[in-house]
Amino acid sequence: MELQLALDMVTTQEALDMLHEIGDYVDIVEVGTPFVLREGLKTVTQIKENFPKHRVLADLKIMDAGEHEANLAFEAGADIVTVLGVSNNATIKGAIKAAREWGKEVMVDMIEVSEIEKRAVEIEQMGADYLSVHVAFDIQDTGKNPLDEMLRMKKVLTKSKVAIAGGIKLETLKDIVNNHPDVIIIGGGITGQKDKKKVVKEMRKIIDEGR
Repeated sequence: MELQLALDMVTTQEALDMLHEIGDYVDIVEVGTPFVLREGLKTVTQIKENFPKHRVLADLKIMDAGEHEANLAFEAGADIVTVLGVSNNATIKGAIKAAREWGKEVMVDMIEVSEIEKRAVEIEQMGADYLSVHVAFDIQDTGKNPLDEMLRMKKVLTKSKVAIAGGIKLETLKDIVNNHPDVIIIGGGITGQKDKKKVVKEMRKIIDEGR
């Protein structure tokens, strides 16, 4: 299991400072959608240059022009790019095509996908590296649990890796870890904490013990 740190409500300098403090405890650094919208793809380049041993994910949530937009992210230094599972198949295939040409990876975000098992099988057959279940930020306070969708999706996948995101905190992490996703994506559960290093160290310990 890998830990992906989602950076959303930060500046590039704040992100770099945070990674100098806690980067050793995470595997994948996500340049979140609000972050990349505010700062641009140059921040992907800066993070990759400063932390070359980490994989960097550009959370572009591509919905159209899959190959072209994925190429922009990979050119900027991203190792992984996201495309939405509700996109047209041609868009997803375009992003995957770009990834193969760069030797990089695609994570398909299954946010708001209906018939998640059926769609997961279709996307896996296209060659997606990761499928991510994701409770949207706007509805996280409703109590919706991404674990339910993850378990449904894991039952039908045979090759693609599974990632999980959506309001995961230290208190809920153990239940997630016990169900063995490949990637656990955490944003505010780390970045919103006063003692970020203490929290992420505890999270890392739970994840490593759950392997």
